[in-house]
Amino acid sequence: MKVGFIGFGEVASTLSEGLLAHGVEVSTFLEGRSQRSVELAKSSGVNLLNSLTELTDSSDILLSAVVPAEAVSVAKKVGGGFKGVYVDLNNVSPGTVKEAFSYILNGKTVDGAIMGGIKNGLGTPIVASGEFAENFAELNQYGMNIEVIGPEVGQASGLKMLRSAYTKGVSALLFESFHAAYQMGVDETLLRYLTLSEGSHFPESANSRLTSSAYHSQRRAQEMEEVVKFLSEYTDPVINRATCEFFQSLPDKTGPMPKRLAKYGEVFQKVDKNRL
Repeated sequence: MKVGFIGFGEVASTLSEGLLAHGVEVSTFLEGRSQRSVELAKSSGVNLLNSLTELTDSSDILLSAVVPAEAVSVAKKVGGGFKGVYVDLNNVSPGTVKEAFSYILNGKTVDGAIMGGIKNGLGTPIVASGEFAENFAELNQYGMNIEVIGPEVGQASGLKMLRSAYTKGVSALLFESFHAAYQMGVDETLLRYLTLSEGSHFPESANSRLTSSAYHSQRRAQEMEEVVKFLSEYTDPVINRATCEFFQSLPDKTGPMPKRLAKYGEVFQKVDKNRL
């Protein structure tokens, strides 16, 4: 089995590690990628190819794992030359997935969505839909956790959008609430009382949501733009528009985030310092 990754961020590097351990031949290409992606790829042990053409020529399954804004453009570059299984794993709306697939003229397209933290590696739940979803699910033989949920493109990405609407909305609410509590000097007390109702896991999950919101704010803003686009077909997404605006404005509040900070208090320090 030969798997190729378009894009090599956290998702690709984590899944690659597990697939390599299960004997899968994994490749990517570095042309036009960020310095962080290049460093991740070089340290991962995957095959490093010179171009997207080389990657498509050498892959049975091609996984697109890029930022939402690139989902369509990379599919357009792949075009009609690829005849294997093309899986869109990006956090984009069903409409964007269908637009991307309109350029994959000869490939077997699969709508895929990661439904949990990728830190769990190959065990991270992934849902897939579309005519060729079962072809993608063959990677379960190599340790992946793929569930085929339906025959239609849009079912997997739609489910991901609904999950994102909830999780990112909660993160935005947490950020605003805890920032106010931090300024008042009662954040630890708030954390203690919320833990009584939310469970013992809450302090760790809250800290993770708060720090990751700041570090991944730009990517999450793009994801929320896709959520708003999707939900607008069914309802007036008032709360989700506000969540989108929150993540769009967050980089201006925090300033540059060269690395993910360990504690939410450090994030709020940056926000307060940036306001001065």
